[in-house]
Formats: sequence, C-alpha cells, structure tokens
Amino acid sequence: MFGRKGGGGNNRPNNRGGMTPPSPRGARIGLGIIALVLVLLWLASGFFIVQEGQVAVVTQFGKYKSTAPAGFQWRMPYPIQNHEMVNVSQLRTFEVGFRGGSRNKVLPEALMLTTDENIVDMQFVVQYRLRADGAPDYLFKMRDPDESVRQAAETAMREIVGKKPMDFVLYEGRTEVAAEVQNLMQQILDRYSAGIQISTVAIQNVQPPEQVQAAFDDAVKAGQDRERQINEGQAYANQVVPLASGQASRMIEQAEGYKAKVIGDAQGNASRFSSILNEYEKAPQVMRERLYLETMQEVFTRASKVMVDTKGGNNMLYLPLDKIMQQAAQDAGKPTSSSLGLPGANQPAIPQAPARGSASGQSSSGSSTSNTLPRDRMSR
Repeated sequence: MFGRKGGGGNNRPNNRGGMTPPSPRGARIGLGIIALVLVLLWLASGFFIVQEGQVAVVTQFGKYKSTAPAGFQWRMPYPIQNHEMVNVSQLRTFEVGFRGGSRNKVLPEALMLTTDENIVDMQFVVQYRLRADGAPDYLFKMRDPDESVRQAAETAMREIVGKKPMDFVLYEGRTEVAAEVQNLMQQILDRYSAGIQISTVAIQNVQPPEQVQAAFDDAVKAGQDRERQINEGQAYANQVVPLASGQASRMIEQAEGYKAKVIGDAQGNASRFSSILNEYEKAPQVMRERLYLETMQEVFTRASKVMVDTKGGNNMLYLPLDKIMQQAAQDAGKPTSSSLGLPGANQPAIPQAPARGSASGQSSSGSSTSNTLPRDRMSR
C-alpha cells in the first residue's frame, strides 16, 4: 500500500526466494495522508447553518463563548467547541389556573385573595419569547426557564390581585390588572437575567368560587339594573334639558323684547309729553282746546251710542246703524285705550277746557245729522 510503482503495496520477492519488507518512507507518507484527511474531516465538522429566527450559542469546553446569528457559521470542532440552537422568534405560551380549557381548573394556581379578603378564581394565559441577545441567559442562568416563567407569572398575579378589591378585579379592572402583572413579571425576570421578554398577559376568566356564584350573579344583575336606570335617566335628561334650555332662552328673548317695547313706549310717551308741555307753555289756552277736541274726536269715533239734539228743528235723522253695530262688535274684542297706550291715556291730568255753549256736549243746531255724540239714551 502506497508503495512504489509496480509494488502494488505488496512485499516483493528477493533473490533468496523470500518477501522484501515495505519501505518505511512509504509507510510514513501513507500515515500522513490518512492523518491529513482525518484532520480535514474534523475541521469540516465545525461548519453549521443557523436558520432564520434562530441563534447558535457556542460554548468552549462547556463555557459560553459567543452567539452566532443566522447564516452559514463555523466553530472549532468538538470537543473544543460545541453549539446549541435556540429559537428566539418562537412565541411560547403557557396557562395558569387551567390546562387546555377553562373547565380543567388547577385550583392551587387559580384561587387568589383580594385586598378585601375575598377569593377569586383567576385563569390567564402568558405569552413570551426570547430576546435576541438573551439566548445565553436563557440556557445558563436558569435551571428550568419555562417553569421559572410560570412561577413568576403566578407570583405577580397574586401580588397585583392582593392589592385590588374584588369588584374591581371581577368587572372593570381586568385590563389594568393584566398590564400590571405583565410589568411586574418583566421586572422579576430581568432581576434574574432570564433573557425573556413577556409579550402578553391575557385574563381568560375571573369569577368568584362556585360556592358563592349564585349570590354574585344576583349582585351582578342588580348592578346591571342600576346601570340601565342610570342610562335611562341620562337619556331623559339629554332630551329634557335642551327643551328646557330652549324654552328658557325663548322666554328670556320675549322678556327682553317686552322690556325694549315698554322702555320704547315710555320714552316715546315722555318725549310726546315734553313736546306737548313745550307747546302748552307757549299757548296754554290753545293747547287745552286742541287736546280737548282731539280727545273728543277719538272717543266719539268709536262710540256706539247716539245723542240727538232735540232742540234742533230738523226731524229727519240719519243713523248709520250698520257702522254703529260693526263698531260695537270691534270694541267688544279690543282692549281699552289705556292698555293700548293711546296718546293721552297715561298723560298727567290737564285742566279741562271751560264749558262752551252746552255743558252736556250737545251739538249745535246747524251740525249735520250724521255726526253723533255719546249719550245714555237715544232721545229725550
């Protein structure tokens, strides 16, 4: 083997009829080639491939050496160095308080005490993954990482629930409790350098123990009735308050309008009285006569009675009965002149004009028979 040409690696016969022993040089060359091949094979065993989402933790003589990322990698062959694949992208999940379904309860994990000394049955799920640089810690810092995470979850949940009242944990506080548990779990694991990142803490079910479930159902129903009544009252308030506000605004606007009208009327009357007073001071007698005539004309225009001058010689009378009846009907449905604010209705008293001719206000004999004056009876 590995001998010279023609030797075929076998011993050649000598002149004495025996076999010639192999050459020492050829043996050394053959052993060297074998050793070289073995060394190359040994070195080639150090090549390995790291898949996406994984890292390789390389150890040298059992001690952590380095972390190899995804790709084609090489290390010193065994037994000098070794590596272990760790999946850092995998989302790991475990359950606390139950296994596989909510009916498969694990009561030692599920039962927890609240701050008001009540017991709740808590079931929740934790999801976590390894940090990209946490693979060495995950392998070497903790003896059983998965069980350590479970114990950290149970410890954190008991601590948070122990600080909350039962009603808060059962109803409106689930999201807040889950967030606080996640933060506390992360603090505990970081304290032990676990190399783990908590992704989610989801409370699946929380309820009182079965022995008192009926009583709590009644309490829940009462709370729902209370919320329903509050919502109905709020809806009624939302309907009534805008209407009341609108009515109040409308009344305020009407009052403001009435106020402006009264003030305007008063100012107008005051201005009119001032102007009349100025004219009266200039010619008192003429002003009294004018006011008297204007007042009589206004009063007699709406009069429904007729006064007849019996002293006149004309026996033919003309009475516009249709207009008199129409005026009487209109006066029945109208307010008085004082309420309408007619000129002179609210004026201070002015001395009356002296009697002229007939004190009873009878018309002269030469007046037209169509002019009417009020009296208590048609004729004498």
